[in-house]
Amino acid sequence: MNANNGGKSEKSSAYYALGVLTLVYSFNFIDRQLLAILQESIKADLSLKDAHLGLLTGFAFAAFYVTAGIPIARLADRSNRRNIVALAVFTWSFMTSISGMAQNFVQLLLARIGVGVGEAGGSPPSHSMISDLFPPQKRATAMGVYSTGVNIGILFGFLLGGWLNEFFGWRIAFVVVGVPGILLALLVRFTLAEPRREISMRTAQAAEPSSLKKVLALLWSRSSFRYLGLASALNAFAAYGIANWTASFMIRSHGMETGELGTWLAFILGVAGAVGVVSGGVLSDKLGRNDKRWYVWLPMLFLLVAAPFTAVAFSVDSRYYALLLLFIPGAVLNAYLGNVIAVTHGLVPSDMRATASAVLFFIINILGMGLGPWTVGIVSDLLTPTWGDAALGVALGSVVPPAMLLGAICFYAASRRLRDDLAAVHK
Repeated sequence: MNANNGGKSEKSSAYYALGVLTLVYSFNFIDRQLLAILQESIKADLSLKDAHLGLLTGFAFAAFYVTAGIPIARLADRSNRRNIVALAVFTWSFMTSISGMAQNFVQLLLARIGVGVGEAGGSPPSHSMISDLFPPQKRATAMGVYSTGVNIGILFGFLLGGWLNEFFGWRIAFVVVGVPGILLALLVRFTLAEPRREISMRTAQAAEPSSLKKVLALLWSRSSFRYLGLASALNAFAAYGIANWTASFMIRSHGMETGELGTWLAFILGVAGAVGVVSGGVLSDKLGRNDKRWYVWLPMLFLLVAAPFTAVAFSVDSRYYALLLLFIPGAVLNAYLGNVIAVTHGLVPSDMRATASAVLFFIINILGMGLGPWTVGIVSDLLTPTWGDAALGVALGSVVPPAMLLGAICFYAASRRLRDDLAAVHK
């Protein structure tokens, strides 16, 4: 009876921790995505170009996000992960709030860099905690649930940002959205317990956690990871390109107001996206029992399906037709996240997981989040003299679908070596 109660208690604690960490990840993306729905107002107020906006949402944010991510992940593999997450939430929420005080591009850039540094401490420690809370056969599902934080955050970022901007302006929107995260930091610090780390044979024999050099060498030795990282980056390139520029496209090409548009995008990228992420993780765990390659085959299929819908969405004349078409990429483009995190953790021993996540996110974010929005912005600026307000739609249609197709090819390449690389971990 006591053992049974203890098992139920551990299970409840695991699901509570997963819920809180998913909420943290949601706030991560609320604060990150908020800028996308506000950027047309910010552009007009601060006299910016599309390249400036792409830099704010893309490379400048990503560069500091990934630079801080690896040392924080190394710390997480050695110390209390719960405390790192709590401090990270406080930092990015505070920096989001003061973004509303920016008077020029440089001030806003510095505030967004602060958000990026804070958010760097969120995911790698959380990934490591979740992998210690759930067994391998449930890990993709748990990571899929956690990854819905992307879509929940996008939902509320667009919904709150759109209506707050319409009624109160973009500055108030930053303040209102940032403050609750400070309270969430206290919830994490005082209600979550630090999970007991899973001990592998290699970990038990090691006096110290593996060095960064060893983690990088091991990941590089797994050819499936090399293709997986590139595929994930291309997937993210497409996903961030759409998420960060669709609002501006709909405002410029279809004349939509931020309130109505934010509501549409909340459902497209938030609700539909969350369903896709969870379904992708559950389906992968089910199919993966017989063949682990399904963990990368499904993201490959999702990209192949999404590419034509994306191309058409940015070229049609009807605003509502365009929005309906975007439901398909909105539902599937983030479904890769839970799978690639679970696969990456399966390729390394337990004491390398936070660092492996940071390496994966370095690749995803520097190439995907960093270059995706920025590339679209640069191409849009180059096309504006010829295409005018239609330039952004042409840029999106010419840049994003090819990235999806290349990503699908890389996922397939990863699948060809995946089973052998997973088996090598246990030798």
